[in-house]
Amino acid sequence: MYLMDKMKIVILGAGYGGLRALKGLQKKHLNAEITLVNKNEYHYEATYLHEVASGANPPERISFAIKDVVDTKQTTFIQDTVIKVNKDDKTVELDKTGLISYDYLIFALGFESESFGITGVDEYALPMVDINTAVAIKEHMHRQFAQYEATKDDALLSIVVCGAGFTSIEYLGELTQQMPKLIKQYNLPADKIQLTCIEAMPTLLPMFVEKLSTYGIQKLKDRGVKFLVGTPIKEVTADTVIYEENEERKSIKAKTIVWTTGVKGSSVVGGSGFEERRGRVMVEADLTAPGYPEVFIIGDCSAVMNPENNRPYPTTAQIALKQADAAVANLVAKVNNQPIVPFTFKSQGSVCSIGNNEAIGEVLGANLKGYPASMMKKVIEDRSLSQTGGLKIMFSKGRFDLYH
Repeated sequence: MYLMDKMKIVILGAGYGGLRALKGLQKKHLNAEITLVNKNEYHYEATYLHEVASGANPPERISFAIKDVVDTKQTTFIQDTVIKVNKDDKTVELDKTGLISYDYLIFALGFESESFGITGVDEYALPMVDINTAVAIKEHMHRQFAQYEATKDDALLSIVVCGAGFTSIEYLGELTQQMPKLIKQYNLPADKIQLTCIEAMPTLLPMFVEKLSTYGIQKLKDRGVKFLVGTPIKEVTADTVIYEENEERKSIKAKTIVWTTGVKGSSVVGGSGFEERRGRVMVEADLTAPGYPEVFIIGDCSAVMNPENNRPYPTTAQIALKQADAAVANLVAKVNNQPIVPFTFKSQGSVCSIGNNEAIGEVLGANLKGYPASMMKKVIEDRSLSQTGGLKIMFSKGRFDLYH
């Protein structure tokens, strides 16, 4: 008798998909060495980055240590940056560790900011893609406000949010709730604060029925946010956003320019030679990369077509968690020479917050707004925490302020 060599399973990324996949694999107790690679020692709830950027909550409130999820008997955690995947050699190149090999790979590296090639974005705009960039937005804004009393430069009190997707709206919702405290802290003239949201598309929050999106946007307008809709951004400078309205170029002065127009999958996808578009791979039915049945790609780096509209599903935490479960099931099926199960997805709906106790949402076919929607968002986020971190982490980091 001899022991079979343990197979090597490598998970890249400890976001929603990667951490959920790890938990699933650890429960299977396979004859395997599992390696989890992540550049940070913590997992963060990406859906709550806007709270850090607005100053509503510190980074610790939306993050937890990866080691709290790792079963050291089965899993090795490597804190390192992924350089590329050598998919033909079945190795991963890491910045400090060098090469590690795999029999199966779960690629879940997450997203990056998308500049769409617009001049000045990379140099002057502030992206919101992780804890560090969210903290940078908050600190930058505070620096501008701190300078106002001495300079009286109105541009220091002007904040432009580029894009009007979920992240933008949630950031503006939280920021408008923080603004009275900031005005008092820095002795600012409230009437000089200027919050502007610029969106290229002709409609705002089109994923919701009109009465919900109108309710959410009106709440923000009532708090002082100005929306410029159907106005594509053409250029960003150190203190100006240039946009086009009715074929005419216009500009707005702002010392704080937040860039939330969209995201793309990790640049490691293209750098590793996978066929991709905006960092996303059109995966097979079992969530593997075409031609590489041992490489599962989930989350922000994967594209799965929605048969109802023939467009890829939006990359959300919800679909990443479902993909993780499916990838684990299909990996185990492959190991045991069993048939794979094609991935299918039915969205349970979505909720967009406009502050701590206000939101709009569509959940299981029901349209919600105001406090009930806010409560539902917290319930959804708590469930997500239990799926990635477990009950202990959910109880320590969850949202239980379900008050009105």
